[in-house]
Amino acid sequence: MNRRHDIDALRVLAFGLLILYHLGMLYVSDWGFHLKSHYLAGWLQYPMLFLNRWRMDLLFLISGLAVHFLRGRHPLPVVAWRRTVRLQLPLLFGMAVVIPIQPYVQGVDNGLVAPGFGTFLLRYWTGGPWPAGAFDGWQFGVTWNHLWYLSYVWVYTMVLLALIPLLESPLGQRAVAACRRLHGIALLVVPAVPLMVYSALLANRFPQNHALLNDWHAHAQYGTVFFYGYLLGTRGGLWDELARLRCASLATALLCFAGFLCLDRFMDASPLAPAAMAAVHEVLRALNYLYTWTAIAAVLGWGHHYLNRPFRWLPYAREAVFPWYVLHQSIMLAAAYWLIPLRLGAVLEPLLVLACTVAGCALLHEFAIRRSRWLRPLFGLDAKPRVAASECGVALPQQTQHA
Repeated sequence: MNRRHDIDALRVLAFGLLILYHLGMLYVSDWGFHLKSHYLAGWLQYPMLFLNRWRMDLLFLISGLAVHFLRGRHPLPVVAWRRTVRLQLPLLFGMAVVIPIQPYVQGVDNGLVAPGFGTFLLRYWTGGPWPAGAFDGWQFGVTWNHLWYLSYVWVYTMVLLALIPLLESPLGQRAVAACRRLHGIALLVVPAVPLMVYSALLANRFPQNHALLNDWHAHAQYGTVFFYGYLLGTRGGLWDELARLRCASLATALLCFAGFLCLDRFMDASPLAPAAMAAVHEVLRALNYLYTWTAIAAVLGWGHHYLNRPFRWLPYAREAVFPWYVLHQSIMLAAAYWLIPLRLGAVLEPLLVLACTVAGCALLHEFAIRRSRWLRPLFGLDAKPRVAASECGVALPQQTQHA
């Protein structure tokens, strides 16, 4: 078996960015979050926007890659079962055990939940009810908060598995082959076009809610990039082309992001006629989604060029990334809940929150989760450690590595 070390590494780094992004949400001004510090910074909006436009799309694309890899090793029913266990067990366990501290601290902080975690937990496990606005998702009684990603990935996986017989038919294979022949400027532009269309048709009608239902704009966007990951697969030609275009994709992404910011600020400063305003909105939409895709293409291209090697830290990090993802936001918000009232300063406080988050994830993973056969599946790991591929699916059969 040959591993695609670059995809392993990108998955680890993407979830690492997610942790930093959620830390930033505590401190960025004018953006809502479960808790907010006293030390808010407007300048944080720029790096947060830089990540916000493509960070989740990259994770969904990598998840689509996982289905491609698994399909090369297992029949469809086996893939469906393995992905269901791998995604649904951590989701259900997380909602029952890991997540509750998040709505508790949010509810106590906004004065709509009485202090006392034990009492809260019993009420949470029975579905509430809660005062309006007590915490994000109060109307459902329980919440999955950041674990929404697992539910969405599972739905997209089941839909894709249902479509695979069509994709593997002669007509489907010709269509897939046509997509895989994209190169040059077409590879940097064409995949962004559906994302622009979805935004024009769905964004205003269906704002993203992460509640699975009536989240049609999110489903269209994330489901499409998930499918892109499946199409990308392990084909050497596409990966080589992304690596060849890495400078062009990075330059295009940076120009699009700069153009988006400048035009957005210009609109705020200069009132325009309705027709001109509509035209500028369409330009902003095009820049936004061209930035999204070219940023992803740049990450994939640079990653394939520099990260496809067996780093010593990678096997451990590859296993740790799923437990860290499940744990990180609960530990972070618990730490912030205790540290924010101390008013330790705009430097010390976020450093301590980050340190508590990293330490909590590392200690729980190392000394509890990875050593327990019954805890491991609840955090997305095999009950028994395997030397071969983890279920993220980046170990490739020799004969399909360059298929």
